[in-house]
Amino acid sequence: MSTVRRVVVTGMGLVTSLAKGVEANWKSVLAGKTGIERYERPGCPEYLNYFGKVRGCERPEGIPSKLAGQVRFLNRGAVLGFEAAMEAVRNANIDLSSVPVERRSLFLASGDLTRTGCEFMHPALKDATKNNPKEVDRVVLNKSLMNKVNPFFLLESISNNLFSFLSAALDFMGPNTSLASLSPCGAQAFELACRRVGEGQSDIAMAVGCGCWITEIPMYEMEGLGILSKCKQGVSSFRPLDKSRDGFIPGEGAAAIMVEDRDRAIGRGAVILAEIKGNGNSIEPPDGKGLSVPAQISKNSMRAALDEAGVDVRDLAFLCPHASGTRKGDRAELNSIQSLFESAGGGVPVCALKAYTGHMGAASDICEVILGIEAINEGLVPGTLNFSSAESDFESVEISPTSAKARGRSFLSVSYGIIGQCSSIVVEGRTN
Repeated sequence: MSTVRRVVVTGMGLVTSLAKGVEANWKSVLAGKTGIERYERPGCPEYLNYFGKVRGCERPEGIPSKLAGQVRFLNRGAVLGFEAAMEAVRNANIDLSSVPVERRSLFLASGDLTRTGCEFMHPALKDATKNNPKEVDRVVLNKSLMNKVNPFFLLESISNNLFSFLSAALDFMGPNTSLASLSPCGAQAFELACRRVGEGQSDIAMAVGCGCWITEIPMYEMEGLGILSKCKQGVSSFRPLDKSRDGFIPGEGAAAIMVEDRDRAIGRGAVILAEIKGNGNSIEPPDGKGLSVPAQISKNSMRAALDEAGVDVRDLAFLCPHASGTRKGDRAELNSIQSLFESAGGGVPVCALKAYTGHMGAASDICEVILGIEAINEGLVPGTLNFSSAESDFESVEISPTSAKARGRSFLSVSYGIIGQCSSIVVEGRTN
């Protein structure tokens, strides 16, 4: 990065439908497992029965006593985000008291849709209508609302639900912000964390991406946009970059990365997991009206990240695209990748990772950087789960369903969002 200080990764945390913890997630990826399962939802279309759900993480651990009474305000994404953040701090093996609170930064990216819609009011409405929606007993409704609806539902629905809680728990009081949107806000939060350290405004910074996309209303809405898989192949239906892809399968989860100044990390004896070399952002106008996808959605973003990093595309070990599994989205990315490779006179392996966990929105942006770091440090290119063959236009792109030996020490991770917004990051593996 073109900044005052070199920025390195010293801690990572991950909670997904695959597993809890970075190591367990990585082992599951190597084993070719998916966290997507079928869960019975009576009366729902079949595709709504498939998603990635985190198990055994109902209440966060390690809550400071001063915040114990506020746990009930946390939504589902916030609970998972807290778990991931605490693992990142533990893995960084850092004494936080050695860093002034004003020199600790936090950047949160949330995409929690748990409270989208009003399904939590259904029990009270059912009581008040006695199954006749044309007649509402307001006295019964008021009584049932008091007894059957969580009075903190409004607090649970706010986008920065985790931000103040985590700031207070860890005393991260330096430059900070909370982002709330679809991808690439997780990648953007991570870039902000890196730049605050690189520019000398903070000594340490943490980026957290969290969210829950698996409740019925959000899934119905995503299906309305035509971006969900119909799940005709069951848990193997999420097929990013494959010619038979038909959309993604959603999930819930959280990912966190701690970064700090390289000299400071070396001075305290930290294990440096990776170094952040460059970032790039762009937005491409869609070719048509509405929510159409640009023909090349990520080329300029990838080029900007590589230029800032001073890395030639031919020197990359692999490229990890957003790869949401939609027809138009993956095609736009593959067009971008081919154009980038052609201009550089060569290509590199491409791997897509969302089929392992389900699409987790902002959490996926950071999760894929973490899995990329694990892969590069083992000298591997991760496999693309459920991939069989590409469309004829993209047969020259090197995509494998299984892991392979890597040929370099850096990788490029890409995330894009609706209307062509894109963020890319170049990461170099461990050297110490």
